[in-house]
Amino acid sequence: MTYGSETWSLTMGLIRRLRVTQRAMERAMLRVSLRDQIRNVEIRRRTRVTDIAQRVAKLKWQCAGHIVRRKDGRWGPKVLGAAPNW
Repeated sequence: MTYGSETWSLTMGLIRRLRVTQRAMERAMLRVSLRDQIRNVEIRRRTRVTDIAQRVAKLKWQCAGHIVRRKDGRWGPKVLGAAPNW
């Protein structure tokens, strides 16, 4: 579900849609219906899955660190490591 998420521009709408999809998947894993009225906190406790927004944010930071550490002369480290000219 997070494949390529390093390049996504995260908006509140996208985060909300990802969380809704993740909750639906977790309910399907546990075979729990919305009619069962089990709280999301309880479902998250049972599945022990991390929140999708936290996972995507972590992946974005890992990707940025990878780009900054490059030593092969590509433009990525130059842009990310550049100081503003004000």
